[in-house]
Amino acid sequence: MSDIAWLLDTNVLSESTRPTPNAGVMVHLTRYQGELAIAAPVWHELRFGWLRMPAGQRRDAIGRFVQDVAGQLPVLPYDAQAARIHAELRAQREPLGQVLPFVDGQIAAIAIARGITLVTRNTRDFAGLAGLRLADWFEG
Repeated sequence: MSDIAWLLDTNVLSESTRPTPNAGVMVHLTRYQGELAIAAPVWHELRFGWLRMPAGQRRDAIGRFVQDVAGQLPVLPYDAQAARIHAELRAQREPLGQVLPFVDGQIAAIAIARGITLVTRNTRDFAGLAGLRLADWFEG
């Protein structure tokens, strides 16, 4: 897994399921194939979202995507190192009156612990986290 450079947030990975996906995101997903991973909390979000959908063609299509596309990516765990970093991030934000959404904090901590870049459309929620490298493939 030493070739992993990019940690995909749910909003980036799921872009390819849209009827008209963002062209920039699709170019990057292709360009960096083999360097992509998802965090365990993203894997949870994808599976939970799919499993709670009503039965039908859309659920079947999303299920195929979750298993055949997302399920083929390495899933990086929320381990002891990530938990330590996550606690530090939350403690840094709390005195500033800034609440870091728990799952976003887990995802950020996994990226920091692994020294890889988090790719998200949601850069605003992650901005200012010490040690986190961010990329937004929806921009430019």
